[in-house]
Amino acid sequence: MKNPGNNIDIPELARILSGCDICAMTSNTSRGFQLSGRKAIYQVLDDLVAVLFPGCHGRNPIPAEQIRAITEKRLQTSAAALAEQIEYAFRYQCVFEQCKDCGDCALKAAKAVKRLMESLMDVRKILQEDIQAAYEGDPAARSIMEVVMSYPGVQAIMVHRIAHVLYQEHVPLIPRIMSEYSHSQTGIDIHPGAMIGPGFFIDHGTGVVIGETTTIGRRVKLYQGVTLGALSFPKDADGNPIKGIKRHPDVQDDVTIYAGATILGGETVIGTGSEIGGNVWLTHSVPPHSKVYNQQPKPLITNKHS
Repeated sequence: MKNPGNNIDIPELARILSGCDICAMTSNTSRGFQLSGRKAIYQVLDDLVAVLFPGCHGRNPIPAEQIRAITEKRLQTSAAALAEQIEYAFRYQCVFEQCKDCGDCALKAAKAVKRLMESLMDVRKILQEDIQAAYEGDPAARSIMEVVMSYPGVQAIMVHRIAHVLYQEHVPLIPRIMSEYSHSQTGIDIHPGAMIGPGFFIDHGTGVVIGETTTIGRRVKLYQGVTLGALSFPKDADGNPIKGIKRHPDVQDDVTIYAGATILGGETVIGTGSEIGGNVWLTHSVPPHSKVYNQQPKPLITNKHS
């Protein structure tokens, strides 16, 4: 079989691909500065999760007498790697958004990492409430360890709570890379900007979408296929979508939203203690303690032999 490469001018193709206008914005090279590759960010994220739950997300259990030393080493290496990654992300933002306040990317990176490290105890405390909610909310759960090590909803919220801290520090790129990594592993798409209270549980999880400006209260439970999304995208005078405005709903405390429900709009509020049934489509608010369900269909049942 002939090699198809023999009929292609590879040097010319390389010249065209490396010289195109879009290449400067989408290529990650070491000329001037470089962004960390996705796998490097994934590694830091995995190490941070391993710090929060020692021995649960690695290859082997950790001897009890080594936990402190291993945790300290992981924190040090994660902080150093993340500071470098965040600095690169800030520098990228400065170049391509023509930042007027340049020269402090390393300082902003250090501040963001310090904020994350100082938040880890609070993050773990909230995650413990999330894990307990999953254990209590799923009759199939046999143990807390089963929840921690196997539930995709718990994995997704672990990543989100880390990424959200960095998002609040205005770190470019990296929080979204973390959230999309989790999305690829779990099928759950949570934007790092979403504000989610403790005791949060996603059961099953596949297909859940939670938008950037969503706020979710305490002890909220979602099932698979739920969308908390935007109803529309207001545009500026040039026809471009306006960024940075409230686009996604607010879900108050103690709400349950069943499979396939779609709730849209920045002015939509789901009141405390409400239940939203499966496959419901909502674009308006409902008061506290509401039950919202579609009208029960009337299936036609016949004898298949008639």
